Amino acid sequence: MVEIFLKTLPFFALIGLGFQAGRSGFFTPEATAYLTKFVFYFALSAMLFRFAANLSLAEIFNWWFVAAYLWGCFTVYLIATAVALFRRRGIEEAAVEAQCAVIGNTGFLGVPMLVVLLGPAAAGPVLMVLALDLVVFSSLIVILITGSRDGRMSLGVLKTVGLGLVKNPMIVSITLGLLWSSTGWAVPGPVNEFLAILGAAATPGALFAIGASLAGKSAERMTVAGWLTFCKLVLHPAAVALAALVLFPVPVFDAAVMIAAASLPVAGNVYILAQHYGVAPHRVSASILISTAISIVTVSVVIAWVAGLAGIAPG
Repeated sequence: MVEIFLKTLPFFALIGLGFQAGRSGFFTPEATAYLTKFVFYFALSAMLFRFAANLSLAEIFNWWFVAAYLWGCFTVYLIATAVALFRRRGIEEAAVEAQCAVIGNTGFLGVPMLVVLLGPAAAGPVLMVLALDLVVFSSLIVILITGSRDGRMSLGVLKTVGLGLVKNPMIVSITLGLLWSSTGWAVPGPVNEFLAILGAAATPGALFAIGASLAGKSAERMTVAGWLTFCKLVLHPAAVALAALVLFPVPVFDAAVMIAAASLPVAGNVYILAQHYGVAPHRVSASILISTAISIVTVSVVIAWVAGLAGIAPG
């Protein structure tokens, strides 16, 4: 456990460095926005394309994997939704809280960290988790909020969802990478080196950007944020573990990566959506801040457990 903690510590130390830079004012909100944009559109996209281009669709997509992950996610999603409705929150707020409960920081934290700690073979399962989060749940929250406001489902909502997916560089880079992989051609040497150099900036850049963005978050609404943090860091990985290890025949290594991905703290893009639609942004902000701080310990515990379960020697 201590060994795993020491291996995850440098990743969270980079987040802490970014947080301090943002908190001190050395890294302004504008600088953080541009760093995030660089990582999102360039560095992380290069990393994802390179991973996907060296994998086949069969190595990423598995129906049992999809079923297990979605079962675990929707179980917690429904619990969080039910609790929100019981507190007399509307559909919009319930959708945002449920999103906090199941969407982890897979893109900026999970992909760089889990591939390093669990090995290159973790790339396929992590990309599958990322794709499901983006395609299923990022679409679902838009549908629920927009549909709730309009009072009905319309083609306009579906168009908004579709455009959002097409414009998301993570979805585009994974798709283009898989399309390249399907040709059977190796990525040309100079192109591969270019992608490797650019993609190498994703890990430190993404982690620093997470920390710098957290510096602007507040810790208000502590009670609800604490509940959502519990959902994300405890209930979500537990439900996914139950599905992947007991209910569905998922290979042990893939299950281990899936559970580790489910243990990640609340994703920053939930805040972007909450702020865009004007639905509980402070609640989401607090959930991201608290879950990220606590995950320094909880993520290490989960990775230590799944590594032992799958017989992985963490890198």
